[in-house]
Amino acid sequence: MDSVEKGAATSVSNPRGRPSRGRPPKLQRNSRGGQGRGVEKPPHLAALILARGGSKGIPLKNIKHLAGVPLIGWVLRAALDSGVFQSVWVSTDHDEIENVAKQFGAQVHRRSSETSKDSSTSLDAIIEFLNFHNEVDIVGNIQATSPCLHPTDLQKVAEMIREEGYDSVFSVVRRHQFRWSEIQKGVREVTEPLNLNPAKRPRRQDWDGELYENGSFYFAKRHLIEMGYLQGGKMAYYEMRAEHSVDIDVDIDWPIAEQRVLRSILVSFRYGYFGKEKLKEIKLLVCNIDGCLTNGHIYVSGDQKEIISYDIKDAIGISLLKKSGIEVRLISERACSKQTLSSLKLDCKMEVNVPDKLAVVDEWRKEMGLCWKEVAYLGNEVSDEECLKKAGLSGVPADACSTAQKAVGYICKSNGGRGALREFAEHIFLLMEKVINSCQK
Repeated sequence: MDSVEKGAATSVSNPRGRPSRGRPPKLQRNSRGGQGRGVEKPPHLAALILARGGSKGIPLKNIKHLAGVPLIGWVLRAALDSGVFQSVWVSTDHDEIENVAKQFGAQVHRRSSETSKDSSTSLDAIIEFLNFHNEVDIVGNIQATSPCLHPTDLQKVAEMIREEGYDSVFSVVRRHQFRWSEIQKGVREVTEPLNLNPAKRPRRQDWDGELYENGSFYFAKRHLIEMGYLQGGKMAYYEMRAEHSVDIDVDIDWPIAEQRVLRSILVSFRYGYFGKEKLKEIKLLVCNIDGCLTNGHIYVSGDQKEIISYDIKDAIGISLLKKSGIEVRLISERACSKQTLSSLKLDCKMEVNVPDKLAVVDEWRKEMGLCWKEVAYLGNEVSDEECLKKAGLSGVPADACSTAQKAVGYICKSNGGRGALREFAEHIFLLMEKVINSCQK
């Protein structure tokens, strides 16, 4: 991963709300972390994601699925797996957001109605959180709308706060944009260049550009926040890579935002999507029959024969996977009729009445000489959890149980038996194209 620049900041502004109360004073290092008081516990660094239920643009935007994952899930994964926070919190006023936060392993602070208004600022909500959590010394306020945030960024910022003694650190991105003065309507004036000489327009490669806050995160020590600032004291910026600097707040069209995120993920093999290791080419897809290939409904004829239904789109998905050289196998913990399944003419090896799915899939993997990173798994039940965690690519239908959803990297928009398998197949094709292209470079 490319190195990221950091540096001392000279300007001050509070993010998204309250104006600065003049220039904040320069502060001494926080004594809560044990400065000069003998051996004590390291300062408690808490990640805090603010996620109000109200949204004027997109209802419940913070938990709307983006590229198969609830929007807030992207930053929660990055925060939890960075390993630098003693606690990870979501501050919300909404039950559904609370449930999603807990599914991803975060703790929840139920914010008051006073800090949940449209007029409430981030600082208001953070101060309220600190009033309830005296153990917290440093807050890493991470924006829920930054799905391409990388855990490495958080690790480096935590080091700046803990080891280099900064009181506050905030994220920026470098932009190469020429700015001009604004002219009020009806006023006959001429615009003036603000950061360039039009007679000597620099080429992009000859110009360093400028640093802009991107809103991904604001880290600050408690004493600074209690004075009414998120930026101040001994402060520094942290420059994020452009592909990691995606802010859904400014992406009004959700499908366009989703494509931007997918491109960012693929360009950098971003952690949150692929896992800690780079993705390998998928050679085997294992699909749970009940609730994935089918919708889980079972019909029984008058002569006591079992009848199931499936979506033709899913059958086409299986065919496309096989044509691409990916083996497809079906599995079920239920003693369903192989004769009924064979009548579907999917031409897939299958195992039914399986008490231990992980053991069977592991046997298939070894039989084909594959590592787990070359296996994809589509499941929907608690019994699929271990396979979902082991697989290099894992997915669930939209109506999968919460345990299965928590274990995966991709949540389909489609329900089981209603196109989820085809959708997951398209997802595999998209990622495999990037893997193959990267290997050819």
